Amino acid sequence: MKHLINLKVNGESYEIAVDSHRTLLEALREDLLLTGTKKGCGIGDCGACTVLMDGVPVFSCLVLAVEADGHEIMTIEGMAEGPELHPIQQAFVEKGAIQCGFCTPGMVLNAYALLQENPEPSEKEIRRAISGNLCRCTGYQKIVEAIGEAGKKLNDKSKF
Repeated sequence: MKHLINLKVNGESYEIAVDSHRTLLEALREDLLLTGTKKGCGIGDCGACTVLMDGVPVFSCLVLAVEADGHEIMTIEGMAEGPELHPIQQAFVEKGAIQCGFCTPGMVLNAYALLQENPEPSEKEIRRAISGNLCRCTGYQKIVEAIGEAGKKLNDKSKF
């Protein structure tokens, strides 16, 4: 049975019909063609599918699309303003925190949520915030540095 749901994704409203078992990840990637959200493990262990739902990081592979009905969703596509990268994304590039890029959308969105709550996090707080995201390339140090640098830049610019 299909359910008609309303999603507000990256500031735009969508009405889509989904099966009750369809995940938010599948709806974003397959129905809305927002492929920045990655499918990794499918069981909430890797964090590649992280999106923000009402400002809170969630694993979109574990959220049913019908559960997201009426909620505001932010994906990595909603971060940048036009061709200009968001300061968090820019810090990832500048600090070399991106290698294969598969974990990057989830890392960036977790960083965004953290920096909105705590614009000057400690290294320990940064590491805790990204603890649900697995990266097999960077060893995490450059990611931690990028998030810390982004926090400083955002504090200077007050750009959220």
